[in-house]
Amino acid sequence: MELVKDELKIKIFDTRERMGRVAAADVAFCVKKLLTQKRCINMIFAAAPSQNDFLEALIDDKTIEWERINAFHMDEYIGLGPDDPQGFGNFLKERIFDKVPFKSIFYINGQSDNLQEECERYAELLDSYPVDIVCLGIGENGHIAFNDPHVAHFNDSERVKIVSLDEKCRVQQVHDGCFSTLDRVPMSAFTLTIPALIAAEYMFCMVPSKTKNIAVFNTINGPISESCPASILRKKENAILYLDSDSSELLNKSVN
Repeated sequence: MELVKDELKIKIFDTRERMGRVAAADVAFCVKKLLTQKRCINMIFAAAPSQNDFLEALIDDKTIEWERINAFHMDEYIGLGPDDPQGFGNFLKERIFDKVPFKSIFYINGQSDNLQEECERYAELLDSYPVDIVCLGIGENGHIAFNDPHVAHFNDSERVKIVSLDEKCRVQQVHDGCFSTLDRVPMSAFTLTIPALIAAEYMFCMVPSKTKNIAVFNTINGPISESCPASILRKKENAILYLDSDSSELLNKSVN
C-alpha cells in the first residue's frame, strides 16, 4: 500500500523483510542515479536494529559502486568504550561499513577528550561532503537521530551537538536488546541536528515494529512539531517512509 501525507510518501508492507528489500532497492536506484551525475556521493546511515533488514538487502546489491560513496553516521553515545558493541559506529562497522568498500568512512568519536571540538570536527566534515542521501529510522518518542523532543529544533543553528537522552529514548535501547538494563544506557550523546539531516537531497526512513506504531501515527497524523521530531519529514521533498504491518497498525487508512 502507498499513501501520501503532505510531501511525504509512505509505503506499507506485510513484513519487515519485504519492507527492507524494497527500501534497499529504492536506495540503490537513487545511488546509481546520483552517480551518473556526480563523481562521488555522501550518505548518512542510522545505527539501530530497525535498519537490519534494509542494510542486509542493501549490501547484497553487487552493482552499487561503493568505492564512490563516502559514509557517515548520524549519532553516537558519549562514554562507551571504543570496542563496546552498542556504539553506533561499531554497529554500522559490523553491519555495513566493513562489508563493502566505501571510498571513506567518517566516524563520530564518542571517546573524544573534547566533546565540543568533536562536534565542530564532524560539522566541518559535513560541510566538506554535502549529504546526498540519509537512511534513517524513527524512535519510539518520535526522534530522528538523537533529536529527542526536548532537544529537537527544526531551525537548529548547529549541525552537530551534544544532547541529553530522555528516558523513553533510553528505554527503547533496552527494548531493542542493545542494553540489558536502563542504568547501562548512556545519558548523553552526539547527534546530527534536524537541519543537518534535512539538508540531504533524499531521505529514506525505515520503521518496522509494533513498538513504533504510536510514533508512526504521530509522525503522519499529528501536527508538524518538535513534540514529534519525525513529523518534519512531511515537509521534505524526496522523502519516503517505509513501514511494516506492525508499525503501521494505528494508521487511518484514509491518509491522503
